[in-house]
Amino acid sequence: MTDPVSSPAGQPSSRRWLRAAVILCLLAIAGGAAWYFLLRTPTAPPARLVSPWAGPVPVRVIDARSEDMTVEVKAIGTVTPLNTVVVRSRVDGQLQRVLFQEGERVKAGELLAEIDPEPYRVRLAQAEGQKQQNLAQLKNAENDLAVYRRLFEQDSIARQQLDTQAALVNQLRGTLMSDQAQVDDAKLQLDYTRIVAPIAGRLGLRRVDAGNLVSTGDTEGIVSITQTQPIGVQFTVPEVQLPAIREAHAAGRLLPVEAWDRNEQQMLAEGVLTTLDNQIDLATGTLRLKAQFDNTDDALFPNQFVNVRLRVRTLEGAVTIPVDAVQYGSQGTYVYMIADGKAVIRPIKLGPTNAERVAVLQGLSAQDQVVLEGLDRLREGRAVTVVTAPPPASPVLQPPATQPGGG
Repeated sequence: MTDPVSSPAGQPSSRRWLRAAVILCLLAIAGGAAWYFLLRTPTAPPARLVSPWAGPVPVRVIDARSEDMTVEVKAIGTVTPLNTVVVRSRVDGQLQRVLFQEGERVKAGELLAEIDPEPYRVRLAQAEGQKQQNLAQLKNAENDLAVYRRLFEQDSIARQQLDTQAALVNQLRGTLMSDQAQVDDAKLQLDYTRIVAPIAGRLGLRRVDAGNLVSTGDTEGIVSITQTQPIGVQFTVPEVQLPAIREAHAAGRLLPVEAWDRNEQQMLAEGVLTTLDNQIDLATGTLRLKAQFDNTDDALFPNQFVNVRLRVRTLEGAVTIPVDAVQYGSQGTYVYMIADGKAVIRPIKLGPTNAERVAVLQGLSAQDQVVLEGLDRLREGRAVTVVTAPPPASPVLQPPATQPGGG
């Protein structure tokens, strides 16, 4: 049996195996060298992102200023007329004439309408006729009484007959007084056929037309009159603000009151505080107040909602800062100030607030600079950069132009 390896026919196969082994060794050596050199080559570290919270904080500062500050109490009020009357008929009858125009102004005592007076003239004539009859009987009885007295003095009649005649005279006198009352009542009923304005004010819409029958039981009446000059405004204030208001009101000072529109953009009228209610509302903890306005231009309308500003007092030379500069923490109220390029906390004691400014009672002096913008990123000792230029206006984005025929 012949060995295949040692035979001449197996020589080419062994050479191929040797060549493949050498190639594999060279590839392994090349791969190891490449891996070694690539691993040892230093690479640049990735760039670190710088946090915007690490650098100085841009802030804007403002000076505290000394000024006279008006202390105001703001509230929501309702315009209420001082007097409102529903004009009703005081007698029954047919409405003969209506003499007013809806919405016009009237004076007290001005004639508004008339009811048919003829039935009441007839009643007056009847009452006067009855009075005349009883008056004639009274005069006759008084003449008889005078005769009876003379006869009694002559002892011609009994005492009882004289007393009876005197009683008859007194009875007729009482009847005459009753007749006079009936005459006066008939005159009054006749006068009630002329319906006049009980107060001065502005008329509302007419609720009944001429020709209709009216009665004293009509609840709607003929027309309503509302007094608008002067006019009142009712509003409420919290009880914590009551002591200052009561002190000023008790001292006899007229506290000015301003009425502004719903958006607080326009002042409608100026008036004075007139009345304080006698008790605090337990449900809301507020007290009702009432102010009076001349309202000569009718700027205030009944039942209108208005914003009320009650000026209680004026702080002279008060140190004030914007309300937005005040911060609130566990230690109380404070502001940020700038010292050596860093933020510093300054505790303050606040006073009254008026619109956008607040009085500082302790902790600041006039011309002290406090941080107004950039407060959300500040803390004690944080580096800051004071920005003096106004912030750039944000660009206004214009809508794209529409091509002719486009959608």
